[in-house]
Amino acid sequence: MTFKSALKTAALALAIALPAAGAFAGGSYVNVEQYGYGNAAGGAQSGWGNDMTLYQNGGWNTAIATQDGYWNRTVVGQSGYGNSASSSTYGSGNVTGVAQMGNGNSADTTQWGNGNAVGVIQVGNGNSASSTQVGSGNVAVIVQN
Repeated sequence: MTFKSALKTAALALAIALPAAGAFAGGSYVNVEQYGYGNAAGGAQSGWGNDMTLYQNGGWNTAIATQDGYWNRTVVGQSGYGNSASSSTYGSGNVTGVAQMGNGNSADTTQWGNGNAVGVIQVGNGNSASSTQVGSGNVAVIVQN
């Protein structure tokens, strides 16, 4: 798989995950969609207007997301085996996107503040990424092949 086709696959995986039906409560939205076997997902939200979508296809993938605040958005899409993603967001108007394809990839993101954005795209096997943002208006993008 070329890097360009892998990026297209990541975009497609996230696009497929976004419109799926999920739970809506207190102005916040949660959607979890899993295929394969042995996958685990967890999400927690407090505040108002938060959106969370977790999509996994393959086996033994793990996705955990926590949002505390207002108008935060987290999207995690994983395809393959043994991938893990953890996202924690505290504040308002933060955006997190994680797309992982392959096996044994790991991504850990944390945001403290307002208006931050982080994107992690990992293609291949055994990649590891970590991002911590403190303050407001920070942007981080991690791409690994």
